Amino acid sequence: MPARRQDPYDGFRFVVEIDQLVVAGFSEVSGLGQESQVECFREGGYNAGERELPGAAKAAARLVLKRGQDDSRELSDWFRAVVAGRVQRRDVSVLLVDAEQRELRRWKFLRACPVKWAGSDLRARDAEPAVESVEFVHEGLAP
Repeated sequence: MPARRQDPYDGFRFVVEIDQLVVAGFSEVSGLGQESQVECFREGGYNAGERELPGAAKAAARLVLKRGQDDSRELSDWFRAVVAGRVQRRDVSVLLVDAEQRELRRWKFLRACPVKWAGSDLRARDAEPAVESVEFVHEGLAP
C-alpha cells in the first residue's frame, strides 16, 4: 500500500473571528509565531562556551491584520475607542480552512486590543485597492 501523501495547506484560505464572530475580507495576517526564550548560562567544568536551554514560551509581539478598505468601521471604531481610553479586549482567532470552509488549524489570541490602525496611501494613478492595517497586542496564544 503506497504512503498517504501529505500536501501543505493553502495559505490563502483563512477566516478571522473576533469574539467568535466571523469578520470577513482580510487579505493578510502576520504574527502567527511563537518562540521559546533562550536562557544562557556557564556551567562549571564546561569551557567550550555557554549552555543554552529553552525557557518560557512567548507569542509574537503583535498580530497584524490587513484588508481592503470598505464601508465597515468596526475595527477603526474599536481602535478609536481604545485611543479615547475605553479599552475593550477581545479574543481574536485566525482559522486556516479548506475549500469547503472546514477548520484545519486555529490560532486564538487571548484578550487582544488594537494599538495601531493605518490606512493606505492614496494615489490617483494607482489602480490598487486601498488597504487598511490593524495591529493588536494580546496576552498570548491559547493552548
